Amino acid sequence: MTGSREVLDFDVVFVGGGPANLAGAIHLMYLARKRGLELEVALIEKGIGIGAHCLSGAVLDLRALDELVPDHAEKGCPIETADCTEALHVLTATGALRVPYIPSYMRSHGCAVISLSRFTAWLGGIAEEMGVNIFPGFAGSEVLFTPEGRAVVGVRTGDKGIGKDGKPKANHESGVDLHAGVTVFGEGPRGSLLRQLSEKLGIFSGAMPQVFETAVKEVIEVPPTSPFLSSGPSIVHTQGYPLGWNTKGGGFVYRMGDNRISLGLVVGLDYDDPYLEPYETFLRLKGHPFIARIIEGGRVLQQGAKTLCSGGLFTMPRLAVAGALVVGDSASMLSSRRLKGIHTAMKSGMLAAEAIVQAHACGDFSERALGHYQELVRQSWIHDELYPARNFSQALSKRGAVRYFHLAAQHLTGGRGIVDPLPILEDRKALKKIGREGKRPVPSAAPKCDGKLYVDKLTGVFLSGTQHTEDQPCHLIVHDADLCVGACFENYRNPCTRFCPGSVYEMDHGEGGQRRLRLNPSNCLHCKTCEIKDPYNNITWTCPEGGGGPRYSMV
Repeated sequence: MTGSREVLDFDVVFVGGGPANLAGAIHLMYLARKRGLELEVALIEKGIGIGAHCLSGAVLDLRALDELVPDHAEKGCPIETADCTEALHVLTATGALRVPYIPSYMRSHGCAVISLSRFTAWLGGIAEEMGVNIFPGFAGSEVLFTPEGRAVVGVRTGDKGIGKDGKPKANHESGVDLHAGVTVFGEGPRGSLLRQLSEKLGIFSGAMPQVFETAVKEVIEVPPTSPFLSSGPSIVHTQGYPLGWNTKGGGFVYRMGDNRISLGLVVGLDYDDPYLEPYETFLRLKGHPFIARIIEGGRVLQQGAKTLCSGGLFTMPRLAVAGALVVGDSASMLSSRRLKGIHTAMKSGMLAAEAIVQAHACGDFSERALGHYQELVRQSWIHDELYPARNFSQALSKRGAVRYFHLAAQHLTGGRGIVDPLPILEDRKALKKIGREGKRPVPSAAPKCDGKLYVDKLTGVFLSGTQHTEDQPCHLIVHDADLCVGACFENYRNPCTRFCPGSVYEMDHGEGGQRRLRLNPSNCLHCKTCEIKDPYNNITWTCPEGGGGPRYSMV
């Protein structure tokens, strides 16, 4: 014990229960058994259970899974649709044109549609069988460093039972200090502990600015007579409407089992229209005749939102520091050109496991020793896949036809393009100030919400299963409330009230008619769009009490 805080010692601690860390933990236990090593391994997950916070477009390239669990079919791996076929459509306001040629990197033959929530829960079961100590409902709140601050020695979990006033309640439980020779950070995009690593050890020094996108996704049950369930491609991607040609992103429809489809919209967070609302834009996608025909007669079963870290190779942080490794989305492993990232995340965790076993054999957890992980990534098929796409996301961030000029040049030069590296505008600085009148351009009308097939934001929050302990300190820190009602309103009309998919941020009028920002933190979907897109860097997302947030089960 240190004061009233318990200390638990492990050889390795994985922070985050996504596919990268689960694959890493499984592979680590396999390698340890093979070498006759006895390792104490822990994995903490802030969600109520493994899979509760896992949301994805969920097309899985089976390459990493085949390496990790060769007999995954016999072990009951939950696959929704196997051996996928794909189509790409360009949408106008009322029509759809199927693109006759799909680039090889976008093809999905041999891939599978999965529910990432179910898939990670299945991986979690394998990890537990192999001896990994899994602790769901425990949020990492602080990175633990050596006294001189040059090496990571573990992570601290957040206290439970703290009231809004910051004082312990009757059910208070102090967090635990988990000490380890190696701590593996796999928090997903914009991790709060990754921020601490960056501030202390500068892991993003020299990297290009991070590139983020926000995805809104639903699982919809459609009538069994729907033609999308029985014929044609099982994967459909869309471009154009409703985002237009100056905003990065697009839609997707994936065929699932049990008369279900997965429908979603990805919006690049480098958009410059302060009035753009990703959720409203998603509803307009659903109302497009091409999509409306697919989902006609359906009902939304579950909804969610998350951010994606899509910058690729040039935005990667330093992957190894003394005592710690970074994997998965936290390490910008998403293959944005292929619109897939689960397989690269899993492979990064497996390579981290290989580096950990080697470091453990030597008893050396210095940055030099753990740096072998970075070299393994460089020599792996992760690098082979990401290197030709190193300028892809940057090209998509260009406006209008310029993006296609860059993409064509990259196609002809193996990814180099006109400029290598191609500069990228930092996302949060992309908003244009509103016109003098402050009037919003009128977009095409979104379908009227009916509570069944077209649902509003609050219904979407309910369908995500999101729950938080109401009486706890607000985990969303707004540093200057006056800035919200002043410059942010005057220049951008408070974009947080629009870009948040959960209606966490509202601007209302208090006593005397004065504007004030009101927060609904219990609605938070943990997507972290607010911290990324806020034009003044005025919002910091911190981890709420462990066990809170979404409770995804099929997305």
